[in-house]
Amino acid sequence: MHNVVIVGAGPAGLSAAIAAAAAGAPVLLIDSNPRLGGQYWRLPADNFGDQHNQHFDLDTGLLLINAVKDRKEIEIYSGAQIWSATHKDGINTLRVLHNGVEKIINTGNLILCTGAYDRALPFPGWDIPGVMTPGGVQSLLKGHGVLAGKKVVVAGSGPFLLPVAAGVIKAGGEVVELLEANKSYRWLLSPFVLLENVGKVKEAFYYIKTISQAKLRARFGQAVVAAHQGSDGNLESVDVATIGRKFKIKKIRNVKCNVAAVGWGFTADTSLAGALGCKQSVAKDGGVVVVADQDQQSSITGIFVAGEITGIGGSELSMAEGVIAGISAAKYVGCKVEVLKAHRKRRAKKQRFANALIKSYPVKAGWITWLSGQTIVCRCEEVTVDNLKYAIEELGATDSRTAKLLTRCGMGLCQGRVCGRSVVDLVAAELNISPSDTDRFSAANRPIISPIPLGVLAKGE
Repeated sequence: MHNVVIVGAGPAGLSAAIAAAAAGAPVLLIDSNPRLGGQYWRLPADNFGDQHNQHFDLDTGLLLINAVKDRKEIEIYSGAQIWSATHKDGINTLRVLHNGVEKIINTGNLILCTGAYDRALPFPGWDIPGVMTPGGVQSLLKGHGVLAGKKVVVAGSGPFLLPVAAGVIKAGGEVVELLEANKSYRWLLSPFVLLENVGKVKEAFYYIKTISQAKLRARFGQAVVAAHQGSDGNLESVDVATIGRKFKIKKIRNVKCNVAAVGWGFTADTSLAGALGCKQSVAKDGGVVVVADQDQQSSITGIFVAGEITGIGGSELSMAEGVIAGISAAKYVGCKVEVLKAHRKRRAKKQRFANALIKSYPVKAGWITWLSGQTIVCRCEEVTVDNLKYAIEELGATDSRTAKLLTRCGMGLCQGRVCGRSVVDLVAAELNISPSDTDRFSAANRPIISPIPLGVLAKGE
């Protein structure tokens, strides 16, 4: 019988599971991937040999993964998807699809470590085959040993671009351009944070070494603003713009490639937390995150949260939060354990680095000026910028939710995971208002957490 149920087996979930089990609490660890490690320590389905060259700190990941597997107190559901969740009278009910069978799990003690996914911004041609997110390119490499393309442009903003570019190079591909939209000197805004997080600097140089050996030089203040397809329908080239401080285009050049990996940081996956009713807030970068107290407890007693859903901060912050969440959850079920001052100190240090990331890699509203009227915003439902404008100007939409109902924007298979945040920004810009927290929350949450077949739903309990 499990006392602590943990959702997500990335850095935060693994750390939480070990901490809770070490305190004496039986644990059930649920994860949607076939193998432990999450997106960060994604491992291949088959043995492709040594995977260290695709990971900076795989040893840490393997240490945590093996420790979880060795703990008799931890039961693991891999390849399991939670499609629905409710909270009532102190009990959390999770409807889980595991091995093709629906299971209902009731628990009063839950740790959510659901992580994050790539943030994508629409631009003309972003729906062309060959345009991907950096996370998609890396998942193919780590999870399947597959190189997405031979001539790759890696672009957008954030430190994640470095390991993706390095991974493509190590796999035998050519990174023809490495483009960071922000200026390199922005890290000078947080000098003391760099000094106390020397390990992160070492990690950056680890990737820079590989990139330099390939004679590739990163270009700053540049972004992919359009993509073009060839006669076969696949990506042939991208337009690269030199952009100003507010992301307005100054000049454009064309670059040949067959894959464009374009990403703008990450979006926290708050779907499960939202379904349970956990309080959320809008972070400094405009993303929606789950509110947590000093013990990583959410607004609902007995539900703890850790990792990227509390704010994008990287693997080390996720692990620090995971440890505190695991200890707090174990204490909640009666284990005699306490969160130590050292645990909180480590989390605070990593949190300062996370705050510096937001300051160093902002996404400015000028990206909206890259779009044309025919640019697809919602790829699932093929809704364009002009469709959104029509909903506002002719049909009277005054917020993003109404625009969504009038256009079906965000009502396709992904349920707005990809386009939701962009739609909120576009509608607000068209109305010349600031996006409301209500619109942000609406775009981040959905009643069906994971799409499921109707047949499975019909057979459910």
